Order: sequence, then structure tokens, then C-alpha cells
Amino acid sequence: MRTNLKKRELIKWLRIPRSRYYDWKKRQGIPNHYNGQIPKSHWILPEEERLIVNYCSGRLIDGYRRETYKMIDENVVAVSPSTVYRVLKKHGLLNRWNPKKEPSRKGFIQPLRVHDHWHVDISYLNVLGTFLFLITVLDGASRYVVHHELRSSMTGYDVELTIEKALEKFPEARPRIISDNGSQFTGKEFKEYMKQKGLNHVRTSVAHPQSNGKLERFHGTIKQESIRKKSYVSIEDAREQINDYITYYNTKRLHSAIYYLTPEDVLLGRTEERLKKRQQKLDAARAYRLKLNQERNVA
Repeated sequence: MRTNLKKRELIKWLRIPRSRYYDWKKRQGIPNHYNGQIPKSHWILPEEERLIVNYCSGRLIDGYRRETYKMIDENVVAVSPSTVYRVLKKHGLLNRWNPKKEPSRKGFIQPLRVHDHWHVDISYLNVLGTFLFLITVLDGASRYVVHHELRSSMTGYDVELTIEKALEKFPEARPRIISDNGSQFTGKEFKEYMKQKGLNHVRTSVAHPQSNGKLERFHGTIKQESIRKKSYVSIEDAREQINDYITYYNTKRLHSAIYYLTPEDVLLGRTEERLKKRQQKLDAARAYRLKLNQERNVA
């Protein structure tokens, strides 16, 4: 049925933008499709998707964000964490468990520089039926394990010895020592040692272990990723394997709390350099992807 209305009057009467009307006219006879499925020029290439799947297949995924930055650093593929998540989810490679997170609590002001805070704590280990004690000093800003000792006792002397060796590695450091309220840290001898070294000692509040949570988390990580998976033939072998893991933790393992860099990167001031290099790789990969997709669409 035709009307005597002009197009302009009809469009005005229908109260639709002129651009929409002409868009409809252009698409006349063409079935509607959801544009979310239409390939975009910035979408990853099929070969990039295969690289992601091949890299993450056949092994336990260590968190999709950590895997993303590993692939960027190792020049496998440069994509965003959200892209890796979508690819892994599509291929059923994500971890199926989703642990509930405990609500965070506010603690003391976090350090802005390395060697501002050193966290000190003790963890129990059962090695060949013998209880040993892993005493660790961890830098709060970089998460770098400054020094550790695997001792047969956990007296104030053992703690002082561990801190002393940490100070020998960084003689210019004057950190605030943060610990829990264990007897090793509340005794007169330890207070005298702190005074002698000119260090400020802060103990966490009762029923508030989050203040020392960085080191608690490290002890949980080393047990989960190394100690519980290893078999030791002697106590000396345990010391060597624990030392090897801590070297890996400091220099190779990407830490989620520090932009997925290594503790050594932050300790040595390489944060901006590493992040800038990653961004350059992402920008270059995006530009290459746009160019290649445009060439393929033309062809």
C-alpha cells in the first residue's frame, strides 16, 4: 500500500533518525545477524588461539593472568588476560574449582619502597619424621625472600641469626621488622638485639594475622608448590631443594600482587622497564593483527 507522503515526512512521522531509515533500506532483503559474531579487525588470529591452547594444554594452569604474562615475556603470543580467559574457557582449560575469597581487612600502611618492611615468621616442616622450622625474612614491597634458614629449633637465637644474615646481604637496609607475637619475638634478648641493630620492631595485633599475611602466603605457596610434592633423602637434601625453590620464587615465578613480575624485578627497580616492554609487545601484536585481518578481508 502506497501513501502520498514524501520520504522526509514519513520518516518524521515515524520518529526515527534518517540514518536508520537509509540503513534499513540498504539492508533490504538481507537477513539480520547479531553483529557480535561478525569478525572484527582486532580479534586474535586463529594461529594465536592455537598458540594459547598449545601453551596451556597438558599441564596445570597456574592462573590465566600469570599464563598471559608468561606468554608475553616468552614471546609466545601477546594478548590481554581477558582474551586468554575467553580462549581457555572456550576449550575447557580453566580450573574448575573456584575458592571463596575471605573478606580483606585493613592493616597497617603498606610499604612504598623496598626494605621498608621485612616480615619474619616461622613455619613447621616434617622432614623424614623430624620437625624442622623454616624461618623466613621477606621484603614487604617486592615479596623478595631476603633470607631463610631451615633450623632444628626456633628460639630467639635462631630468629636473630636469620635476620643477621639477611642484613649481611643488604647492609644499607634499615627495615621495620614485622612479626607475630610468638615467644621468640617478645623475649628480652630479641628486644635487645633490635635495639643493638637500630631496627624498629612491630608485632601484629592479636587475632589479626593479615598484617603478616604476605609471609604467611609465601609459606603456604612453598608448601603447595614444592615441599608437599617432593621426596627428600636427607635433611641436607631438603635444604638444597627448598633453596632451589626460593631461588625460582625470587627470580622466575610471576607474582600476582606485583603486576605479575618477579620479586627480583621489583627489588632491583625493573618494574617500569618490564611493564613498558610488555605494553610494546601488546601494541605491536595488535597492530600486526589489524593489518593481517584487513589484508585477509580484502582477499
